[in-house]
Amino acid sequence: MSGPWPVQLSGLSGARRAPCSRELLQEHRSVFGFSVSHTTRDAWSGEENGKDYYFVSREVMQRDMAEGGFIEHAEFSGNLDGTIKAAVQAVQARNRICVLDVNLQGVRDIRKTDLRPIYIFVQPPSLDVLEQRLRRRNTETEESLAKRLASARVDLESSKEQGLFDLVIINDNLGTAYQTLEEALAEEIKKVQRTSCP
Repeated sequence: MSGPWPVQLSGLSGARRAPCSRELLQEHRSVFGFSVSHTTRDAWSGEENGKDYYFVSREVMQRDMAEGGFIEHAEFSGNLDGTIKAAVQAVQARNRICVLDVNLQGVRDIRKTDLRPIYIFVQPPSLDVLEQRLRRRNTETEESLAKRLASARVDLESSKEQGLFDLVIINDNLGTAYQTLEEALAEEIKKVQRTSCP
């Protein structure tokens, strides 16, 4: 794939990586573009099809996966999630840094491609804080919350794997976490701005 190298943001559900990526896209809208993922889960309140996710049936997603249309995909809590190649290529074609928001399995899948993104993991300060955040969202049943927390423990351990991530951001304060993210990407931002100048 040609164009600026992507930024791959990963993290636990409730680690608040989405607000970090939204801020990045708002402050530097001429530099970054978001790759909208596909999912088979139902939309949460306020989510929009084509903006937050492409909400598709399991049959459609499995067909596209079988045809090799995805650069990464995974199953979590009975739902499939993934990123199609065309979504990344569309952002790169506009000379923008594609922001990918994927889970740990997606990270491992992308490492097998020619994308070569900057790998960043966003995590909460503790599992207790994560549980509080997830409960405040009020989007989980007790059963799904227990599954998320069990998965979070595993992902936190996996995130420590040598060479898996270029940067780990502990999101204790959203403003500080975003500043760390922006500083880490400052050189890439400048590169795109230079090549975008007439």
